[in-house]
Amino acid sequence: MTVAFWCVLIACVLPIMTAWVCGYFRGKQFGNVDNKHPRAQYAQLEGAGARAYAAQQNAWEALPVFTAAVVIAHLAGVDPAKSAIAAEVFITARILYPIFYIANKDMLRSLVFIVGLGACIALFVMAA
Repeated sequence: MTVAFWCVLIACVLPIMTAWVCGYFRGKQFGNVDNKHPRAQYAQLEGAGARAYAAQQNAWEALPVFTAAVVIAHLAGVDPAKSAIAAEVFITARILYPIFYIANKDMLRSLVFIVGLGACIALFVMAA
């Protein structure tokens, strides 16, 4: 399995890890985690908890774009070393993204979002 494919696996785990962070904030704000109506509880989160939930949603939204970029680059025969660099840049950006989001560092969050998106675009361009 290539490094880029391993990065897809990591990208699949990131939203789940962010969900665990959301669980912490749900417990902190509400005193418990409502597993029967989690979306209703998420909707009531405030502050860092609300930002953690937004970061989780964004991680799910970024996943198909990254996955498609990696698969298309692979199918197009892009050099695995080059695709690995772009994939690793994406993963680094996506690890930093929820950290900056939860910490309310909007400019840094936007910067790493653009870096991650740029890594996906780079994969598509390499495949062209």
